[in-house]
Amino acid sequence: MTFAKESLPFVVPLGIAALVMVLFGQTPWAAGLGSLAILILLFFRVPKRHSEAPEDSILAPANGRILRLDRSPALLDGKGDAQRIVTFLSVFDVHVQRTPVSGEVVESRFTPGRKVAAFKEEAGSVNENHFIVLRRRNGDLIGVRQLAGLVARRVVCPLLPGDQVQQGDLMGLIKFGSRVDLMLPDNYEILVRPGDRLREGETVVARRRTP
Repeated sequence: MTFAKESLPFVVPLGIAALVMVLFGQTPWAAGLGSLAILILLFFRVPKRHSEAPEDSILAPANGRILRLDRSPALLDGKGDAQRIVTFLSVFDVHVQRTPVSGEVVESRFTPGRKVAAFKEEAGSVNENHFIVLRRRNGDLIGVRQLAGLVARRVVCPLLPGDQVQQGDLMGLIKFGSRVDLMLPDNYEILVRPGDRLREGETVVARRRTP
């Protein structure tokens, strides 16, 4: 297991502070700061993931629990709404996200906003978020939106339009939890239900219907 570099601004100062407390004989303080550093480091863990899912499968972009299945208006091509899988990430879940399909990044857009609790339905329209659209080799468009929340203070996604990605590649992270929305065209069958738990880059959440 590795850890995301975004953990360094949090973990390094705590580690230094713990060391200083040791030098000054403040063992309880050192133990507390060291424990906090370890807990924060765990928030940024990047476990290995592997999938042998068929090419027509969509993998979960996030680790967490499905809040609901609904529809999202005009996010993929501006011509109508799309199916949406809403996944909530607690502080105990893996915080990195992975690309659900292979393809080309055709849109990557950051939108500043509020920090409403991610489980609330309104969070999808008012919270800080980063939205990407991937075009599969067959032309299908798949959308992923990372949303900030009450605890999550920043969304990170380095992908840019024109980037080529493979299914299961790291696509970014949400610092300290929140929510990830996956948008799919209607020609995909959703295979999961509200309450299901997902593993990013491994759980098959949908499959393209046979024409």
